[in-house]
Amino acid sequence: MAKPKGTIIPGSQKVPLEGAEAIAPAPPDERFEVTVRLRPKTPLPAARELLSGAPLPILTHEEYEKKYGSREADFALVRKFAKAHNLAVVRESPARRSAMLSGTVADFNKAFEVNLKTYAHLAGTYRGRVGPVRIPANLAGIVEGVFGLDNRPYAKRHGTLRPEAAAAASDGAVPFTGDQLAKIYNFPAGVDGSGQTIGLIELGGGFRPQDITTYFKGLGLPVPTVIPVSIDGSSNSPSTANSADGEVVLDIEVAGAAAPGAKIVVYFAPNDRTSRGFLDALTKAVHDTQNNVSIVSISWGGPEVVKGNSFQTQFDQVLQAAALLGVTVLVAAGDDGAADIGPKEWDGNAHVDFPSASPFILSCGGTRLLAPQGKITGESVWNQQSADLVNDSFGSGGGGVAASFKLPAYQARAAVPPSLNPKGFKGRGIPDVTGDGDPASGYKVLVDGQNLQFGGTSAVAPLWAALIARINQKLNGRVGFINPQLYALPANSGAFNDITVGNNRTTFKKFTKVGYDAGPGWDAASGLGSPNGTVLSGLLTASKPGLPASAEAPPKAKKK
Repeated sequence: MAKPKGTIIPGSQKVPLEGAEAIAPAPPDERFEVTVRLRPKTPLPAARELLSGAPLPILTHEEYEKKYGSREADFALVRKFAKAHNLAVVRESPARRSAMLSGTVADFNKAFEVNLKTYAHLAGTYRGRVGPVRIPANLAGIVEGVFGLDNRPYAKRHGTLRPEAAAAASDGAVPFTGDQLAKIYNFPAGVDGSGQTIGLIELGGGFRPQDITTYFKGLGLPVPTVIPVSIDGSSNSPSTANSADGEVVLDIEVAGAAAPGAKIVVYFAPNDRTSRGFLDALTKAVHDTQNNVSIVSISWGGPEVVKGNSFQTQFDQVLQAAALLGVTVLVAAGDDGAADIGPKEWDGNAHVDFPSASPFILSCGGTRLLAPQGKITGESVWNQQSADLVNDSFGSGGGGVAASFKLPAYQARAAVPPSLNPKGFKGRGIPDVTGDGDPASGYKVLVDGQNLQFGGTSAVAPLWAALIARINQKLNGRVGFINPQLYALPANSGAFNDITVGNNRTTFKKFTKVGYDAGPGWDAASGLGSPNGTVLSGLLTASKPGLPASAEAPPKAKKK
């Protein structure tokens, strides 16, 4: 190979997956697309400004694109670069700061000075590379990331199917439906999420409309409007209940039952679960002016990676855009305890999940809920580490301390501990909140014609999304980036059911146990707690796009 001439894109370095081996060059005539992320016209506000806790004015989509979208001149340079390297410009979006380029392996190898190969690993094969991505000097600082050259899997779903043969829980734990949990967690009455749109990010799978109709009619609830949106050529593709269909339908049926008036939009990205598909689905949801999404729920993720990784950086910037647009983003904290990695890959350290680690989202943990006759009699941190592994899950809610994101100002009084890992970095603590996630006390769903019982933190994210939809409707606005408001509430506000029992410690045979215990107030196993929705809604403020942050805000309740 000739000596590289281009400028390295920061954070674009790649190494093979653990245990992967290059077995052949990638087929030179294989055609695919990549997403090129461009700089904004104006740098995004400093993270410390957004995370300070000060009220954020909510921008309209037009205001955001005008200030933070990509420049036409930058797109023109990308077009010129693409033409010179036999690449086709498929789509452009100034708001999403994205240009999608199509070409062959041979074309992309030359254009970005990479050497794409076919790699084999335990889970199959992928197209991959080693080293950085390079661009011409005139694009340095303009192009911030190129995604899709490498199609290794990144994210996994955070849902756990309870085996049909599982014995009845000795403590009386039983599953619920979303509408039952809305009552148990005291969601505000008189509102159902009408006027709100919940966006669901899905990396594969699908739903059968007849299942949705049957399920909601069986609950005596209106059948929600569910709109599928195709990302990067993917579509609503249902197959079997033990596939990604379970995740898709779980999200729809939980959100739809707990906020039956909300519109649900499902963004289907390719089922290869790559970083490109994940990123493209999020940018589409956040900047979808047609469906006007107000809440996004994400039940997928992967272990946090080193600071400066271009995918993680760009994904976090889209989450910042969501905050500026008043879109509340909720993310599952993970189902593998404080290890967040399977037993074969575990390195003995604590890890948190990304995008749950981002300070711009509401991270959702999991509990084991006992609520006979609709009243909570017990709630503890979900941890089934001693149970049989299901879907490669340890069966424990994720949580811990981030290694790539500093402690945000809104968590300054939360007593977030240093990381359990050697250097003890004091970063962003997760989860922020929690809710029913244990499969034994999980969710009744109808998937591909089968009545099944699911759990996982992936169910908690859409449950909280439904709560936010009802609160937005009640407040006639958007609570948007809600974290600063939640952490500013007094400890005795009554907005949360404080979880003080249990832990998310993970044990692997000969390895040391690693994890966190629940306790009074915020902790890295249960966050601030599970919701008391009516109380919480009375303590929050909301605003509308294009108006000052306090314009639509009701007065906060006074301490008694």
